[in-house]
Amino acid sequence: MQLTRASLQAVLKWLIYIVGMLPAVWLFYLAFTGRIGADPVAQLEWGLGLWALRFLIACLCITPLRQLLRINLLRYRRALGLVAFYYVLLHLSVWLWLDRGLDLHAAVQDILRRPYITIGMAAFVLLVPLALTSTNWSIRKLGGKAWSKLHKLVYPAIALGALHFIMIKKVWLIEPLVYAAIVLVLLAWRLLWPLIGNRRPRSARRVAST
Repeated sequence: MQLTRASLQAVLKWLIYIVGMLPAVWLFYLAFTGRIGADPVAQLEWGLGLWALRFLIACLCITPLRQLLRINLLRYRRALGLVAFYYVLLHLSVWLWLDRGLDLHAAVQDILRRPYITIGMAAFVLLVPLALTSTNWSIRKLGGKAWSKLHKLVYPAIALGALHFIMIKKVWLIEPLVYAAIVLVLLAWRLLWPLIGNRRPRSARRVAST
């Protein structure tokens, strides 16, 4: 039976969820079989946090792709965002369970005293309402404008996440700086596009807005 366009899109969304979680399965396998390094908990936290940042970056790439290349992937942004949030939850859970041993008092002390953990927790708090309202019902309930305004919290959240990624190793590494640069470019694009877009020919602007 031939798939309709809507059915194909639904299949692709589920593929994002399934394929998107495969790196987490692999990381847990490596950690629990002792193949991830001398400090498996730290490496597991690092890997899960890295994939969270990657999926958030993928979400931010969707708008520039539509504006510049006319590649419209907006219908998949929600799935990418939710996968990113799942990785953030796993990252936080590993830290709280395997690193802190579910010692809530110690965890709170870390949040209050260690800036990189404070920043990471702030990013998580900003992402929670976005994950909770990632439904069509939420859009109808809040209204399109209010929902869109709320979901702009992803911008400070990803900026804090990139900063957390830089600070977590306590040394200057190239990889976190590269990801931070990508985030900075994508956030700057949001500010610059209204100026660039308004200077483009009307025909090009019509195409970019479709």
